[in-house]
Amino acid sequence: MLNPADDAFAVQLRQVLPAAAFKDDTAPYLTEPRGRWQGRGIVVAPGNVAEVAAVVSACHLARVGVVPYSGGTGLVGGQIMPDGPAPVILSLERMNQIRAVYPLENTMIVDAGVILADVQKAAQDVDRMFPLSLASEGSARIGGLLSTNAGGVNVLRYGNARAQCLGLEVVRPDGSIWHGLTRLRKDNTGYDLRNLMIGAEGTLGVITGAALRLVPQPASVGAAILAVPSPAAALELLALAQAQLGDAVSAFELIHRQGMDFLAEVGPAVKAPFADQPDWIVLVDLGMPQGGVPEAALARLFETAADMGLVQDGVIAQSLADRQAFWHIRESIPEANRRVGSVSSHDISLPLGAVAEFIAQGAGEIAKIGTFRINCFGHLGDGNLHYNVFPVPGRSREDHLSDRTAVKTAVHDLTHAMGGSVSAEHGIGRLKVEDLISYGDPAKLAMMRAIKSALDPHYIMNPGAVLPV
Repeated sequence: MLNPADDAFAVQLRQVLPAAAFKDDTAPYLTEPRGRWQGRGIVVAPGNVAEVAAVVSACHLARVGVVPYSGGTGLVGGQIMPDGPAPVILSLERMNQIRAVYPLENTMIVDAGVILADVQKAAQDVDRMFPLSLASEGSARIGGLLSTNAGGVNVLRYGNARAQCLGLEVVRPDGSIWHGLTRLRKDNTGYDLRNLMIGAEGTLGVITGAALRLVPQPASVGAAILAVPSPAAALELLALAQAQLGDAVSAFELIHRQGMDFLAEVGPAVKAPFADQPDWIVLVDLGMPQGGVPEAALARLFETAADMGLVQDGVIAQSLADRQAFWHIRESIPEANRRVGSVSSHDISLPLGAVAEFIAQGAGEIAKIGTFRINCFGHLGDGNLHYNVFPVPGRSREDHLSDRTAVKTAVHDLTHAMGGSVSAEHGIGRLKVEDLISYGDPAKLAMMRAIKSALDPHYIMNPGAVLPV
């Protein structure tokens, strides 16, 4: 059983932490973006790994829970503990230093509390790129991104957060420190503990530092928005784009008309690419080496695809401003969704060959429950769909509270039946613990429980996240 982080324990923490580590305003740390949970507990922000170790060691001895807190942008409740004895909420925000940059090695070592946009800027300063890119990059922090194995728009070319990390520094559940900040590309000395910690959502330890992989900056970039007749045609277009352009295809985003309608209905304001909005469009983004001309490459792609009946119309960016305008459309859709208010939102992934069938069948399954609007969009190149269900005009999400479970179950059951995952890039957190148990392989769950028990026998690390206490 865990003990609460009470006033007496706060006195203990003040003996091992400086005054600067304690937060006067704790409210921002006790809620999450969707407002589904309200947390409580003592909030501390250590300034270095030794202070993190001191906090975790004290919690280990007192049997007090530890909830690591990064940028607070997670959407599955991993950063909030609403039930059980009050924990220590351990914010990494003061650990925000870029420790070293090695341009010739394409490597950077950073504190876990560094904001993603600052990592990207530091890479740009040495003519390199850190390719992890997502909508919350102005506030999301590296530790949380690695702890959730975040995805984003560039997974097609560069992989998830896991692929961008070479080594880690981690405070273990007993307060000891694993010094794993290797810059090696090859290291076959035992178990791959780095990949064990990445995606563990703070349940096996606290990531305090990371050795990150950088890549060369593309010599030129470009983008196009292409109208396609169907999701099946979009998948054929993706295959054609990869055949013609190879690794130059950085992102391939699928957008449904409903997303554009939401933008027109509630904002944010965007410039629509077509006068008559088609049902489906794709955003293709390129990063090309020296000598490549993105506009010409995209024009050739459009011509070939048009001859094959895969595209009906298209707009090719003629400047960086055009490209930014295209991405502004894609990045504004989640905000429009928030303003409309979903009945149930889903972050799922599917085998590419099953995407079109899922979209068709999913609409039918939702129609059995009631009349809704579906906004399906996402990173088609890696099979990740954001499949969100909304009320029709004149009704609100509150009118469908009794339908939420049925909608979620229908979507997740179909996803699982088609060989997909009910958590593509946001993690399990607390929102999807029961889903993991329902859809997870029993042998995998048994191994996860064994690892958790071995590394964190008192279950103090992020209690209730990923696995039930």
